[in-house]
Amino acid sequence: MKRFFGMSLALVILVGALMALSGLFYLAAAGLGWGFNVWFGEPGRVDPALVHYGASLANVLTLMMVVLMISGSLLTVAERKWSALLQNRVGANRIKVFGNPLGGIPYLAADALKMLTKEKMEPQAATRMLYELAPVMAFAPVFCLFAIVPVGPAIDLGSIFSGAAGAGQTIALQVAKMDAGLLFLFAISSLSVYGTSLAGWASNNKLALLGGVRASSQMISYEVSLGLSLVGAMMAYKSLQLDEIVVAQGQGVLGIAPAWGLLLQPVGFLIFFTSGFAETKRAPFDLPEGESEIVGYFLEYSGMKFGMFFLAEFLEIAIFAGVITAVFLGGWHPLPIAGATEWLRAHLHPLAFASVGGGIFLAKMIVLMWLQLTIRWLLPRFRYDQIQQLCWKILLPAALVNVFVTGAAILIDPSLQLLAGLGLLTMVVVAVLVGATGKGAAPAAAHAHGGGH
Repeated sequence: MKRFFGMSLALVILVGALMALSGLFYLAAAGLGWGFNVWFGEPGRVDPALVHYGASLANVLTLMMVVLMISGSLLTVAERKWSALLQNRVGANRIKVFGNPLGGIPYLAADALKMLTKEKMEPQAATRMLYELAPVMAFAPVFCLFAIVPVGPAIDLGSIFSGAAGAGQTIALQVAKMDAGLLFLFAISSLSVYGTSLAGWASNNKLALLGGVRASSQMISYEVSLGLSLVGAMMAYKSLQLDEIVVAQGQGVLGIAPAWGLLLQPVGFLIFFTSGFAETKRAPFDLPEGESEIVGYFLEYSGMKFGMFFLAEFLEIAIFAGVITAVFLGGWHPLPIAGATEWLRAHLHPLAFASVGGGIFLAKMIVLMWLQLTIRWLLPRFRYDQIQQLCWKILLPAALVNVFVTGAAILIDPSLQLLAGLGLLTMVVVAVLVGATGKGAAPAAAHAHGGGH
């Protein structure tokens, strides 16, 4: 009971800290946006372009350099600590500062120092330009994806700076608001496959080439089901922009239930989560790079070049969590109750409301990142034929059926009530099937154990 209260208190403090951090990000975006207008604009006039440029620059610094990069870096330590906890070990604790391991945080500096100072070893017969380009092609597209993720709601700039009151300018925690939205996500994420393919081919190593072929075939295969899994959400919310999709999830369906993507598209969520997990090339989909048994596409890379492949994988975890939060888990909507967001907006100062929304978004991201780390250490690796069969024989047909069913439901009932009812029914059926499967597996395992003796 004492541990329960301790963990509950820690979670409350963490969410509060995330809300405070979001508030600081809003102040930074508003301050730099308003500062650009004062420094470079005409006196007494609010220039929308200058405000936008300043706020975007602040969001690049806070969201991409702080939230994304620090999340990706901390995940390298979190995975070691979490895997150690699952295996009943202490974990990363050898590096200490004044005798204290500090939860493994010093490993961040140790890893960076090791990669920057490691001896440079490169294959002589490598295709030099492509060999050097591959780590950049693997890292840069992943890094850009977070630009379209809406971490917090848009608020009036005039609520922070009285001089901008009535100008109609808004500030949001989003680097770039694109009309293409999810199409940008698919286009840029597909570029990272060039990094893995080039790394295997340009190394002039047969084993690295095999790893690159495995990685590229897996990534290209799952991109199909990944894209189709989001078509239903695009149809339901009638938009490609992630910020508009998040706003649309605030409407009510089936009484007090919000129109979150998880309720309207449970099949799409399962397909997107599975396909996205395969795209990150992590267990149980880690055939391209299984560290202990399989030689991967980055066999000939060392030092910081390998570090870019390594860090790109953890950035994918953070971005994957952000996209799922925005499309399926209500984004920055604080509570899974229809009307709760509008009630909070009416009773809180705009900055406080936005800080709550941003903090909740980051908290949802952390939960999803933890879930990915947990799955990584709980499931065994698939065989390669099983990975391809799962994609082409199960996920792809299911995604196509989901698109047709979603279209028919929206055509019959544009208010999304029918779609929400189908989603609720699907969730009940999946829960029953999972429960029945779990009950059936236990006797089989017990029988196998007994037979072994």
